[in-house]
Amino acid sequence: MSQQGQGQAGTDQLMVEKEIVDKVIARFGEEAKLAYVKPRRIRFNVSKDIILDFARYARDELGFDHPISVAGVDYPKNKMIDVIYHIGSCTNDKLRSFVLAFAVQLDRNDPVMPTLIPIYRGVEYHEREAFEMLGVIFEGHPRLERLLLPEDWADIPPLRKDFHIKGREE
Repeated sequence: MSQQGQGQAGTDQLMVEKEIVDKVIARFGEEAKLAYVKPRRIRFNVSKDIILDFARYARDELGFDHPISVAGVDYPKNKMIDVIYHIGSCTNDKLRSFVLAFAVQLDRNDPVMPTLIPIYRGVEYHEREAFEMLGVIFEGHPRLERLLLPEDWADIPPLRKDFHIKGREE
């Protein structure tokens, strides 16, 4: 691709990013806080109260129709757990290389939020992993059960920062 073609592609990318951000802010205002815009990556922080509306809007109005992953991060000092959804698009050529991330911050002592399965069926196993590894409860999930750990697992979720492998000294 020529430098001029690369310049146009970069300009087109910036226009798509700006369009997405502007639409989300126009629809959700202060309820969706822009965390960052990076090349082909946009992240919003939203509350669990609007997560279903936000996900539905991302799918139906923005064109992000394909869940890529669900990640979780434990912040014990802040007593919070973040659940981050990464969503792409398989049907919109303009969005094919973009990832929209939206995160929910949950109380570490009561990490409960609604499941996004009614909107993105493909998050089923990702949410099960977050349940098992971080202890996040996804209300309405049809199979919130063990996926990777033994059925008789009796310790705290292993991706929590205060989990320690028994028999190993720090």
